[in-house]
Amino acid sequence: MKHYLSRLIALVLVFVIGLTGCSNVPATLSGDYRQDTLALVNSLRTALTLPEGTPEKAASQADARQRINDFAATYRRDPALTKLASFTTMRTALNSLAGHYSSYPNRPVPEKLKKRLESEFQQVEAALNRGA
Repeated sequence: MKHYLSRLIALVLVFVIGLTGCSNVPATLSGDYRQDTLALVNSLRTALTLPEGTPEKAASQADARQRINDFAATYRRDPALTKLASFTTMRTALNSLAGHYSSYPNRPVPEKLKKRLESEFQQVEAALNRGA
């Protein structure tokens, strides 16, 4: 009887640990795609508009990089989202900004890239308002 009880407890523990491990939404995200996308857009806008050389700029860029990574890791494999216009446009914007941060970590984001990102952010917001 003890043998079966200990196996049952072990099985329950494995099940509980497995279920809690399945919830892989990072702390920077809520799990709601629309809300997370809008929050990320606002965070990235802040990172892009702060003046160069300020401590807030460096912290904001580090936060933006973390949010980009969390967003991509959470939503990139959801087949329901990959068809949405908001998701594909957001992914394009994130890839551009992440590429700049990776290739040129100590250089400011060029004005041309900032304008393109702002345009893409507006497209993402419009698509989210339409439900796409």
